[in-house]
Amino acid sequence: MTKKELAPEQAEGLLQTLKGRFEKNTNRHEDLLWADIQVKLEANIEKLWSLNEMEKTGGEPDVVGYDKQRDEYIFIDCSAESPKGRRSVCYDHTALESRKEHKPANSAVNMANDMGIELLTEEQYRKLQEFGNFDSKTSSWVITTADIRKRGGALFCDRRYDTVFVYHNGAESYYAARGFRGLLRV
Repeated sequence: MTKKELAPEQAEGLLQTLKGRFEKNTNRHEDLLWADIQVKLEANIEKLWSLNEMEKTGGEPDVVGYDKQRDEYIFIDCSAESPKGRRSVCYDHTALESRKEHKPANSAVNMANDMGIELLTEEQYRKLQEFGNFDSKTSSWVITTADIRKRGGALFCDRRYDTVFVYHNGAESYYAARGFRGLLRV
């Protein structure tokens, strides 16, 4: 078994969890069939491993779309708040290295890379909010443009007052209530 592969019983348990979530939240993926998604997952062991990492860190991943051109299902963290196991992280490795004291354990970009997932863009974050109210008590880092990043900043989003807000902060900052949401294409 490779590092990015689940034991058969783990894979079966994860598939059951994902199927249950899929069936419970049909508004996120109307016109998609679980059987088609499961076939893709079983054929992509590393993607299943990444979904397990999303699940382990509290992301509650679910299918939110299908890209016909790329023939890929799109999973996004659908936990009510930013995943608990991915909070208190700065934005990226450069920001992490720039801290001289009180460094966080990791960065959002490093964790996403290690998990084999992507941070959400602002557009993807806003699309997620169409399916419910997410991050009403927490916030999530989102992909930041190189222009903002080279000036030391990074972007994050949350939902307050029934509105999605985009903010900026120093990329090296980290807070107990800020994490990141991930996206995985299968």
